[in-house]
Amino acid sequence: MVETKREQEGYLAHLGGSITIHYNSVLARRRFFVDHISGGAAELLGDEARHLTRVLRVEPGQRFEISDNRAAFLAEVTEARGERVTFRVIEPVDSAAPPVHIALIAAIVKFDRFEWIVEKATELGVERILPMECARTEKGLFEASRKRAERWRRIARESSQQSRRASVPEILPAARFAACLAEPADYRYFMEEASAPPFLSILPQRRTSADQVALLLGPEGGWTDGERQSAAGAGWLPASLGPLILRAETAAAAALAVVGSAWMAPNITTI
Repeated sequence: MVETKREQEGYLAHLGGSITIHYNSVLARRRFFVDHISGGAAELLGDEARHLTRVLRVEPGQRFEISDNRAAFLAEVTEARGERVTFRVIEPVDSAAPPVHIALIAAIVKFDRFEWIVEKATELGVERILPMECARTEKGLFEASRKRAERWRRIARESSQQSRRASVPEILPAARFAACLAEPADYRYFMEEASAPPFLSILPQRRTSADQVALLLGPEGGWTDGERQSAAGAGWLPASLGPLILRAETAAAAALAVVGSAWMAPNITTI
């Protein structure tokens, strides 16, 4: 048993010292998204640049990771002044490729909770988020969503940086339920209550990284019978996440985690 703080620190260093060094040198390196990279150079403007210059107090020579929303690179700061930071690209950085392409069509809920959905869906690898109005969506949220779209995009961008993604998910303009049913995908799942088959039981046996999966997530009050019939008629498969009643944001995270994990399974074929 470790009895003193010094002994504890020594014990932890003995067990994980090399891990800590690796974390600080690679995983802890901040990543930022830039509009484009040209001629081995890039620049960051506005609030994020100001955060670098005024909060982090970066100086020329310091290294960060940058992405142009397609690939990530190790880059060195060449100039840092006010709301502008410039970089020189050094080398590409490996970024984990998503195991599957996922679109989340989520009923709009109260905005503080929808922001949570955007943040966690981004961390879980979603490629596109489509806010949706359903019959039981709270009145006024659909119209007000237009003013929130830019904030949702900013949250997705920040979450992408934190989770070290190479690209930021697309946040689409909100649409009504009927239009959302036309979302194309190889596999389309309609998240239902406990009466539906368990989600894992209806996933395809053969899965590839080229697959496109769409998840339809309902409002707090649940689907209407008419919506259930319309979804089934459009070819969406009902799926259950279990016998308990989940909040919208919990259901979103659970469904995305199931899909992401399933497509990472050993039988996946990479294309």
